[in-house]
Amino acid sequence: MKSTSLSRKLLTRVLSLYFVLTFIVTCVQIGAEYINTKNHIANELLTLEKTFSGSLTRAVWELNTQQAISIAEGLVAIPMIKGITVTDENNLIIAQLGLTADAETLYIELVGDDVNNPEYFNVSSQSEGLFGHGFPLIFEFSGRTTKVGSVTLLSSNEVIFNRIQVGIYFLIGNAMVKTAALVLLFSLAFSSLLTNPLNALTEQINQFDIDDPEASKLHVTNYENNELNILQNAYNNLIDELVAYKDELALAQSNIISANNKLDEQNLILEQEVARKTSSLSTSMLKMEMQQRELLTQQKNLQTENARRSTTEKTLLETNHELKNSIIQLNKAQERLLDAEKMAVLGSMSAEVTHEINTPIGVSITSTSYLADLLTALKADIKDNKLSKRVLNDFTKNSEQGLNLVLNNLERASELVTSYKQVAVDQISEKIRQVNLGKYIDEIIRSLHPKFKNTQHTIKVDCPQDAEVYCHAGAISQIFTNLIINSIMHGFKDMERGVITILVKLNGEHVHITYKDNGHGLSDEQLTHLFDPFYTTAGNRGGTGLGTYIVNNLVNDTLNGSVSASSALEQGLSYDIKFDNMH
Repeated sequence: MKSTSLSRKLLTRVLSLYFVLTFIVTCVQIGAEYINTKNHIANELLTLEKTFSGSLTRAVWELNTQQAISIAEGLVAIPMIKGITVTDENNLIIAQLGLTADAETLYIELVGDDVNNPEYFNVSSQSEGLFGHGFPLIFEFSGRTTKVGSVTLLSSNEVIFNRIQVGIYFLIGNAMVKTAALVLLFSLAFSSLLTNPLNALTEQINQFDIDDPEASKLHVTNYENNELNILQNAYNNLIDELVAYKDELALAQSNIISANNKLDEQNLILEQEVARKTSSLSTSMLKMEMQQRELLTQQKNLQTENARRSTTEKTLLETNHELKNSIIQLNKAQERLLDAEKMAVLGSMSAEVTHEINTPIGVSITSTSYLADLLTALKADIKDNKLSKRVLNDFTKNSEQGLNLVLNNLERASELVTSYKQVAVDQISEKIRQVNLGKYIDEIIRSLHPKFKNTQHTIKVDCPQDAEVYCHAGAISQIFTNLIINSIMHGFKDMERGVITILVKLNGEHVHITYKDNGHGLSDEQLTHLFDPFYTTAGNRGGTGLGTYIVNNLVNDTLNGSVSASSALEQGLSYDIKFDNMH
């Protein structure tokens, strides 16, 4: 019967499972990289819209077809732009350059609240590998807006693959190297810990000598007290019992021979006694036969017990290995999930701050365009010798208003970018630096302004002006970001006026922060699970249940402090955070 290597069988199963998991993870990473790159290109198309929509709108409004074509050629020259189509208000094509999608394969997704009168739309063609963004050309004059045309920008999957090509090669190479290293490591481990010791035991068992059982004992060098030692000891005990039974059998045979000699000497004069002793001898022989059968039965039972223990040992080794792999995978999954949650909060802030910045920048662009029109009109009056004091006064007044509008909106955008930049850098950094807690908390609140700008919620901060501490600024940023977002999403649900109070106290080297909101609060049962991972009361609205879990880890592990919470239903939720200055 062909034998099967136990170590090879175990190694094949373990590595097959690892290969499948590695393949799935690598495919998921490649898919995520593709989606992320596609979203990045879509954002770049939106940036190009804001950059060139003004000049294209003026060109189409003034019926300057050559200028519109020149702008379209400039856009097509950008590597990620594979095609552009510019139409007028009657959907007649003014300029069409680069790739175009077949109308039968083109899929249009409307973007806007009013689907009957859309202003923006996304386009894609899966069969041709194209996707893009379309937007209207809106001309503003004397406070009125007029749609003069539309523009469609197209990119392709080829651009995406060119950007992520190196990343794909790195992911595949990394998976292959890890798989090869794991194959080598497991092969050496199974060979040294299982195959070689079992082969040595098998070789000595095959050399068993029935005439000299004592010399057939197992003597395998093994410095670890494991199942192989148990197997060796059990086999040697069986040999000892066999030797003892053999000695008893030899002694019994000697007694029989002695009894036969005595019977022979007394056979002539004591025939009846000989018959009696012969009967006794037959009885003794029968008992010896029964003892020998019992010995064989015990030997078979021992062999069966030995086989059962071997099977149990194999099952335990396989189960132990699977449990170790499961623990490693669970730890990795937990780390990836925590990192994903932190980056999700930062990504949400990025999208909202970007949307918030668009408003002042758009107002600045409109004011700049208006100032350019005023300057053009002034130049025309100078050229025609129609310049008057009234014209100059009007120009000065309108220019001053336009410049003030531009400066105010640009200053507002600059403040948003500065606050968000510092907070975002800190959230992905583990650097310890000196921060003024009062000013830093204000920067965090400004970066979260888009979260509650359309609400009547307020945040009150009571912090000493000289609250300078050395700490992980990124941990402070993530803690307040998660607490404020939790209050807005959960505490202030269906509330019009929520109030958040942040109180900071410094006692020597000790920092004491009290965070409290007047939201709906938690029940006693919910409060006991507040810091548990994946526990959330908003699972149907996309909650992950990791916000307070991350806060707890950051306070205890990163800041070496402590955090506790207290709450009651409809009486708000309060956090008590304590940590020491790290300088």
